[in-house]
Order: sequence, then structure tokens, then C-alpha cells
Amino acid sequence: MSPFLRSAVVLGLLCATGPLAIDMYLPALPRIAESLGGTMAGAQLTISAYFIAYGLAQMAYGPMADMVGRKPPLIAGLALFLAGSIGCALAPDMNWLIAARILQALGGAAAMVIPRAIIRDLHTGAQATRLMALVMLIVSVSPMLAPLAGSAIIALAGWRAIFAVLAIAAALSIAVTLLLQPETLQPEHRVPVRLSALSRGVRTLVTDPVFMGLTFVGGFGMASFFVFLASASFVYTGHYGLTPTGFSLAFAINAAGFFAASQLAAGLGEKYGAERVVTWAVTGFLLTTVVLLVLVSSGVDSFALLVAMLICANACLGLVIPTVMVMALDDHGDIAGLASSLGGMLQMLCGGVLTMLAGPFFDGTPRPMVGAIALAAVLAFTAMRLTQSARARRIVAAA
Repeated sequence: MSPFLRSAVVLGLLCATGPLAIDMYLPALPRIAESLGGTMAGAQLTISAYFIAYGLAQMAYGPMADMVGRKPPLIAGLALFLAGSIGCALAPDMNWLIAARILQALGGAAAMVIPRAIIRDLHTGAQATRLMALVMLIVSVSPMLAPLAGSAIIALAGWRAIFAVLAIAAALSIAVTLLLQPETLQPEHRVPVRLSALSRGVRTLVTDPVFMGLTFVGGFGMASFFVFLASASFVYTGHYGLTPTGFSLAFAINAAGFFAASQLAAGLGEKYGAERVVTWAVTGFLLTTVVLLVLVSSGVDSFALLVAMLICANACLGLVIPTVMVMALDDHGDIAGLASSLGGMLQMLCGGVLTMLAGPFFDGTPRPMVGAIALAAVLAFTAMRLTQSARARRIVAAA
């Protein structure tokens, strides 16, 4: 196996740890709410709380990884994820479950931030996009197979066993990191964490309209998927009458569109330019979701149509998200860890906040879910246009 492919496999497996904590238990959400005496909103809060904690924690791991190297904070985060998974398995009520999910998220964030910084250590430009896309291909196993695995576990041993499996996955991830992942940030390149330097780095990033714009393009794109995660199990099983296994299959089909398209991102970026690919894909995402909202609002209630159009929307996001991740880091290689953590935090907060704001409107029917997804598309398109304007002003100023 070539070093490039080995990096993709190892980093992909690590990055899949966090998504597993969402995808595997999605079929169990209605059952968890019933088992713990909670409501649909309470069950959805276990997802939005995870996203928010996951996002906030990323700000700690980036600077830490720049200071001590990539491996030590990665292992520490995976250990927290392991502890949180055990706490979820033992939860006696919804509040306990939410708290344990937050602990899970605080640890799982390391497995998102640090692999992105490792990719930036190893490659830039098209090579980085290709490696990011390969990592996302490995990660794609999670949303396509994890819900099916979760359904099987529920049928055999109940929903608590899902979190026992996640604890085992965390232990295996720690072993993979220790044995297979080399340190990519050498001591001479490490940056001591000083409040002044951290503040200066954050100021550099938040005052860069291109970095912030690209971050929010990806953030609102991810927010639409988070809304889907929080509501699809209730819509698919409650409104359309699918079994947990049927929901898992429908969910896998939706996820397949995203990850299949993500493998085209690097090639299309090399041929047409990354900015043009993002423009096309965000525009397609907007048109698809707005048309779907109009159809659903006018009374069209077709499960096949809903799934087909969400596949198209997610395919657009498969081109957007890996591309904007790389573009946002390209100008900030000297603070890649901080840039990765700040960008990741803002993106996860977009998803968590939008899910929380949309939560009170969910009624088990498709319209609130589709409406929130279309709103995310409008916001992503707006962020893209603002970014293009900022980039054009930068080019003119440099001329």
C-alpha cells in the first residue's frame, strides 16, 4: 500500500469515529425517546448538543496540535470519546444521555480537527483535495452502513448496545493512532500556545473574508445535513411508515450521493478551477432544495420524490464541502491547526444552532425539514457570493 493510500485509510477511519456516534444510533431515536420518557425534541437535542459541543471543542484541539504535535491530543480526544460512549450506554434518563453525548463530542472533535491538519502537513492544493476526498470516501462507510448496523444491534441487543460498540470503536481508533499514524508535525515546526499568538491567529482568520466566507459556505451546507440527521428518522418512520431497517437503507442512499460526488471534486477542481466547481455546486444545491420546498408546500407528498431530490442536493454538497475545506486552509498553512479548528467549530455551530432553531417547528411531516434545508441552501449561496466579492477585491488590490 502506498503512503498516500495508507494515509487516506488511517485518517478516514479516524474521521469516521465522530460520525459513527451519530449515524449508528439514528434508527434508535424514536425508541430512545420512548425508553427514557422523553419527547421528539428531547431526542433531537441529543444530536444538536453533540454538534455544538463538537464544534466548540475543536478550538482547543487545533492550537494543542500545533503546540505538542498531532498524536497526543488525538489520543486524548479518543479517550474522552470512549468515556462518553460508556456513559451513553449507562444513561438512566434523557438528561444523563445528553450530558454523556456532550462528553462524547468533546472527545470526538479531535478525530475531525487533527486529521485535517495532518492532511495540510502532508499536501496542499489538488493533492490535498484528492487526499481529503479519499478520506471522505472512507468516512462514507459510516453513513451508508452504520444505520444498518445500528438497526441490527437494536434488534439483537437494544439501543444501549450501540454505544457499547462505539466504545469498542474508540478503543480500536486509539490503537490505530498509536501503531499506524506517524507524527507529521516535527518539533521544529511546533508553535507554543501563547495567548497573544492565539489571539493574533484568530484575529487573522476572522478578519479574512475569504476564509470566513468559505467556512460558512461549508458550514451552512453541513447544517442542512445536520437538520436531516435530526429529523429524518421521525419523518421516514413516523410519516412514511418505514421500519428502522427501511430508514437505514433510505439514509444510506442519500449519503451515497454525497460521497460519490465528493470523489469527483479534485478532478473537477483541476479541470475547471475550484471556485467554479463550488459556484456550480452551491447553485445546484439552492435550486434543488427550493424546488423541493415548493413542491412539498404545494401538497406533493411523495417519498420517492423526497429521496431523489435529497440525493441531488447531497451530491452538490459532496462537491462543495471537501473543496471549501481545502480552499479555506490554503492561505494559512503556518496556522493550519488553528485554522482547521476555528473553521470546524464555526461549521459545527452552524449545524447545531440551525437544528436547535428548527426543532420547535418539526411536526413529523417533511415540510419543516425541507424548509430548514432550503434555508441552509439560501445561506450557503449568500456566503458564496460574498466570498466571491471579497476574493475579487483582493485580486484588484494586489494588481
